[in-house]
Amino acid sequence: MISPADMMLFAAVVREESFTRAARQLGITKQTISERISKLEERLGVRLLERTTRRVRVTGAGVTYYERCAAIAAQIEEANSEVQQRQAEPVGLLRVSSPVLYGRRYLTPVMSEFLTRYPRAQVELVLADRRVHLIEEGLDVAIHIGPLDDSSLVARKLGEGPVHFVASPRFLSKYGTPSARELRSARCIGFSAFETWEAEGMKSRIEPVLTVNDLEFACEAAIAGVGIARVPAILCRDAVRDGRLKVLFGPRPAMLRAIHAVYPSRLNLPAKVRLFVDALATLAEPMLPLQSGSRRKRS
Repeated sequence: MISPADMMLFAAVVREESFTRAARQLGITKQTISERISKLEERLGVRLLERTTRRVRVTGAGVTYYERCAAIAAQIEEANSEVQQRQAEPVGLLRVSSPVLYGRRYLTPVMSEFLTRYPRAQVELVLADRRVHLIEEGLDVAIHIGPLDDSSLVARKLGEGPVHFVASPRFLSKYGTPSARELRSARCIGFSAFETWEAEGMKSRIEPVLTVNDLEFACEAAIAGVGIARVPAILCRDAVRDGRLKVLFGPRPAMLRAIHAVYPSRLNLPAKVRLFVDALATLAEPMLPLQSGSRRKRS
């Protein structure tokens, strides 16, 4: 089996017309080149070079062989350059997963900027409120909200998402504003038959009057006066600012949920993954505190 490395070495000697110059270019010794060319000739059973003390002359068989070797060397160099270029600039399909709410609220400007800046890239965005398996599902990046449970993944923190207790003015007018101690007996909107909520350091077992499996529905139900909901700030911000919802138990969030971009490996990280995660970190809207009162004009 002839090594492609030896074929490229032979091509370098012919191109430089010198063992010494080829050795200098390749960063190996002249003796090493001489020995490897001799073994190559032995395997081929043909003389490729005529050596003298002053110069190297290519034989007829060597000229024919050089043309083939030079073509292979050019193809290898082209392949190497193409791979390195793909590392420098995002090329090809990037598959991204995100929770539905986060994707809808934050990812449009990220996708727009990324695809405008890198026209050779394509993105497939999968919005799903479930646990995803990056490798099994062929995903490059996933946005994860909450505790990380897979230590084999690389994670870059994007921020923290505050969650608040909210209720409508109409609900509070009818039922009163509960204290943290009274939360266990309040009318609540939850996501399972029994939940444990914590307000002002006090934990309460909740039995919701309405159980749903969608955050946006829970927020809308709270606006309609059904009960108290525990929802992300990104979902209820406009309603709080407009006065349709009020934040309960002070301005501090009920909890902070960490937001990470996760991907399988840091080793030889493709440019499309690295630069997309950078875009997420810099372009996604920051998690601003809730502000109640009238709507402010946007500049």
